[in-house]
Amino acid sequence: MKLLQIKMYKRINYIAAILVLVCGLGAQAQVTTSSPYSRYGLGNIKGSLLPQLRAMGGISTAVNKVTGFNYINMQNPASYSGISLTTIDIGMSAGLTSLQRNSLKETSFNSTFSHLAFAAPVTRRSALSFGILPYSDLGYSYRNTVKIDTTTAQQLYEGEGGLSKAYLGYGYRFGDHLRIGGNLEYIFGNLETTRSTEYSSVGAYNAKLQNKNSVGGVNFSYGIQYDFNVGKKTIVTLGYSGTNSGTINSTQTFYATRYLRDAAGNEGLALDTLSAVDNGKSSLKLPLTHNFGISIQQNDKWLIGADFRMGKWSQTSINNVNQGLQDSWGASLGGQWTPDAFSYNSYMKRIDYRLGVNYDKTYIQIGNQDIKQMGASLGFGFPLPTATGGTAFYKINFTAEVGQRGTLTNNLVKEQYVNFHLGFTLNDTWFRKYRVD
Repeated sequence: MKLLQIKMYKRINYIAAILVLVCGLGAQAQVTTSSPYSRYGLGNIKGSLLPQLRAMGGISTAVNKVTGFNYINMQNPASYSGISLTTIDIGMSAGLTSLQRNSLKETSFNSTFSHLAFAAPVTRRSALSFGILPYSDLGYSYRNTVKIDTTTAQQLYEGEGGLSKAYLGYGYRFGDHLRIGGNLEYIFGNLETTRSTEYSSVGAYNAKLQNKNSVGGVNFSYGIQYDFNVGKKTIVTLGYSGTNSGTINSTQTFYATRYLRDAAGNEGLALDTLSAVDNGKSSLKLPLTHNFGISIQQNDKWLIGADFRMGKWSQTSINNVNQGLQDSWGASLGGQWTPDAFSYNSYMKRIDYRLGVNYDKTYIQIGNQDIKQMGASLGFGFPLPTATGGTAFYKINFTAEVGQRGTLTNNLVKEQYVNFHLGFTLNDTWFRKYRVD
């Protein structure tokens, strides 16, 4: 018994060291996103997807297990009930973004810690999960030249920050085919925006509006899955998940100031404050979202699935001001194939091969022009060897996404991106009861 305890302590220390190391790297690599479209709403919405699901185009609503290896699918908490081993998933993301407007082009690189998630079975029919991951990213800096009366002026727009989501979820299976689950989510972070108007003439008074919302509040999401057999090893799964249209607390800080720039172009201190709000109590209203999914899979071999999603973003408000967004919808199609998950003589056959595509009409509309997004993804799940006699299973999940958002039509910005996601997944048995004769 003492030997078993020593092994358990070593295992926990090993995993804890990995978590501390990767979290430290993620914190150092954290860079705000660079996207002019993040100006709208709450920023770029990240989605509750781990690399193995992003690789399949983002399908998740009807995904549970594919090859017996445990996923943490927080997009549909009903899937938790299928978790049979203690599971840890941790990862990072990086992206290369190219922006084009007319003949102007700009490229940026960003990297960030992407997620930390834990799940463990509670009973034979249920499991819980908790973790933290990004909810949205806000980061942009651009300017427009306008005419005000007979004077030329520059309008500068800047924003940074984002929201994160910590969750605690539970899933339960009724009978052999029906699963339900829910997540309690705490959404927090800062959204900071600045808008300035600067005149070309020296000595002219320039104006700046600075707004910061510090967000912190509780919301919840839920899901259901039902599966049935259509063959000896073939299963069809139907799924639904959604999020509540909740209102969470926000603290607003707002300043409207005037300032001058000197002959060298340096911004001076604020000459006077026209309006100010310090720590004003406010709120942020989140949208109601729905996700529908279907998948068909052959146990330990392959899975193909499709998702359809929609969000009532027209209801979104910050500081009780509607954000002027439109309702969104999107679809994903993808799958995974594992040639032979139990092959002893071919490593290539044990690798998971994933592919997917996605299309979204986003919540952004500019000048009656819908901003659409489309992409394709490719990924792999690399199993790692273990020396624990088959009681632990490790896998590295790698995903690459390419896509485009926006258009050059009507003087808009076309955003092209290549994103990379890397995750480390552990399946192990931590909480068994041992008998000692």
